[in-house]
Amino acid sequence: MDTILVTGFGPYGNTPVNPANQSAEALDGQIIAGVRVVGVEAPSYWFKCIDTVVSAIEKHNPVMVIMLGEFGGRAMLTIERIAQNINDSTRYGLHDNDGLTQQGEPVVPGGPAAYYTTLPLRAMVLAMRKAGFPADISDAAGTLMCNHLMYGVIHHIESNKLPIRAGWIHLPALPEVAATDAFLGNPSMSLDTTVGGLKVAIQAAIEHKQDVDAPVRSCWQI
Repeated sequence: MDTILVTGFGPYGNTPVNPANQSAEALDGQIIAGVRVVGVEAPSYWFKCIDTVVSAIEKHNPVMVIMLGEFGGRAMLTIERIAQNINDSTRYGLHDNDGLTQQGEPVVPGGPAAYYTTLPLRAMVLAMRKAGFPADISDAAGTLMCNHLMYGVIHHIESNKLPIRAGWIHLPALPEVAATDAFLGNPSMSLDTTVGGLKVAIQAAIEHKQDVDAPVRSCWQI
């Protein structure tokens, strides 16, 4: 049986409860469209997160890697189109769980400026919308560890010519986070809704080896 690797960060920065690792845990062991899902928590440390996911790729030999992270302020499940070769956390006033900050440093010195996702993002977004889950395409993954991990993993896949499709899905904050004073009023999505949307997205990714040639109206997700 083929395997899909789903990764998610745990708490870090201003995120006390992360929907990413909770979603990866909820999806772990499930069978979607005949493919087994393996969920892995990525450590919230620069570079160590890439090493952890690369090790998981070597262990599980997946046909696809879908990485998850929270994007506070977004109200939809957003599939990232591009990962940039830059780390810059000081602009957000954030650091990793070791206290390490990055400011204008490359993910991979000498690497390409950016990589595109190899997931069928239009097919995935349209499938989620049809199933009643708010979703959109994003062209800006930020410059924190989400972008960092997406770039690092795709760089590993491309450099080693592995037959693995890979990409990133950003998730809204959980309601219990949006209910706190620090994040009051932020958009949120329940874990059940998030996981339901991700199942639809994963099935669409399995069923579409190539993306659909159809327009996807955007709500200006950046």
